[in-house]
Amino acid sequence: MTGFHLVVQAPEIATGDLKALARLCSGTGIRRLTGEAYRIEGADPASREAVAAHCDAANLDWGFVPEGRRLADFGLLAVDMDSTVITIECIDEIADYAGRKSEVAAVTQAAMRGEIDWPESLRRRVEALAGLPESVLERVWRERLRLTPGAEALVAAARRAGLKTLLVSGGFTYFTDRLRERLGFDEAWSNELVIENGRLAGRVTGPLVDAAGKASHVARMRGALALGKDRVIAIGDGANDLAMMAEAGTSIAFHAKPVVRREATYALSHAGLEGVLALFP
Repeated sequence: MTGFHLVVQAPEIATGDLKALARLCSGTGIRRLTGEAYRIEGADPASREAVAAHCDAANLDWGFVPEGRRLADFGLLAVDMDSTVITIECIDEIADYAGRKSEVAAVTQAAMRGEIDWPESLRRRVEALAGLPESVLERVWRERLRLTPGAEALVAAARRAGLKTLLVSGGFTYFTDRLRERLGFDEAWSNELVIENGRLAGRVTGPLVDAAGKASHVARMRGALALGKDRVIAIGDGANDLAMMAEAGTSIAFHAKPVVRREATYALSHAGLEGVLALFP
């Protein structure tokens, strides 16, 4: 029978919390993995509720991981872009140049919580961009887009471990194509903005990469690689990531909405994307 370790992560972890968690999960030892992550060995997953309660109160990320599970045991890593690989929602930042950021951001957040039909939310938000010069896309890329801490390390580690990598987003190809080149993703899929006479037309073209579209790309790539779901990791933060995450045996909610945290295998709400590497070294 496979045993488990309890991995605990946060920018700051008190020794008292580690000792208390070790008692709660009947752990056999505590090992420091990094400055922000510890592993409690021989943990009993039956203590999940007690561990969750303690970690929630102490602002700690936690996860019961099968002993010996390594990143190299997987074959595919699928990751969302906005607020996951990067720190911003690109469409909100583009809308700022039209003076409509608050309006668009409110729709974005409602869609991420699953309160608005996602394709309808995209239509409404993209319409708000109509008339903006195409140059605002470059400005967002240069001036506002920042990688999430740990993003480069995660993708690089996945590639070294032999995983194929997929960036799949409800955002726009202008950004995913550049991130694919910058970080070395094997594939990147998202929506294409229509440009007419050097200005945004307020609509997208081509197959829509919505929740179903994201899931279909993960399923297609998994099939092409002849992988079972147990060898797929999917990471996202919004309701439109749930279908994609259901295509993976291991799903990670990254600084995510409650609806996503409830459904995911693991949740990282305090660590960066390097936290995935603490779960699966």
